[in-house]
Amino acid sequence: MSLHDDAVLVLKGYEDQPELRQVYLDHLAAHPDGMWKACGAGHLTASALVVDPARGRVLLTLHKKLGMWLQMGGHCEPGDGTVAGAALREATEESGISGLTLLPGGPVRLDRHPIPAPCHWHLDVQYLAVAPPDAVAAISEESLDLRWFGYEEVAAVADASVVRLAEAARAAL
Repeated sequence: MSLHDDAVLVLKGYEDQPELRQVYLDHLAAHPDGMWKACGAGHLTASALVVDPARGRVLLTLHKKLGMWLQMGGHCEPGDGTVAGAALREATEESGISGLTLLPGGPVRLDRHPIPAPCHWHLDVQYLAVAPPDAVAAISEESLDLRWFGYEEVAAVADASVVRLAEAARAAL
């Protein structure tokens, strides 16, 4: 099964945000290359909010290019077999934490946001990655900083999309 096919199956199984989910499905139907950064009309991305349920906190990265506190995530790569696998790979690479596990049940949110030319849209499929109890984060090349935030602190540092993802995480755990 291709990554494109996996994305379609994941989205068809996702029951929330029906209008946005349909935008994603329509995009993939119209763009066979809609999983890849090279698709000028936009492309799917995969991200994961790293959570520490025992301590009631989330790990955010201060993104080097954007200068914003965000969840871990990014573009799908040819070696990715599934969207969930891409999200877990990105979370592991960007957090430096080994032993992350995705919360079962698929994505917790979708977030579509404009990006600068030459592309137009990121259609992000968002998961939750649970950190092991002894997790130690390490800053990657893509990040200026990594920091744990309590759920109640996220709104003071992050944009509305990250706040919505943190709220979804809190509700799911």
